[in-house]
Amino acid sequence: MKTLNDVPVGKTVKVVKLLGEGPLKRRIMDMGILKGTEITVVKIAPIGDPIEVNLRGYDLSIRKSEAANIEVEGE
Repeated sequence: MKTLNDVPVGKTVKVVKLLGEGPLKRRIMDMGILKGTEITVVKIAPIGDPIEVNLRGYDLSIRKSEAANIEVEGE
C-alpha cells in the first residue's frame, strides 16, 4: 500500500488506514487526519522533511516519519 510520504507534490489522495500505535496514532488523529480524509500534498522541504499538506481547509506540516504511518489511495 502507498503511504503519504510517497505522494508527489500537487496530488490529492484519500486516507485508507492509520498505522502505528498509542501516542503516535493519537497525534495523527488529533491533527485531523482520519480515515476518508482527502489530503493534497502542497510542497516538500528542500531536504525532504517536513511535508506540507492541505486538509480540511488548512495547511499542515508533517514529518516524513509520521507520514509513513498514513496509508493512502488515489492518484
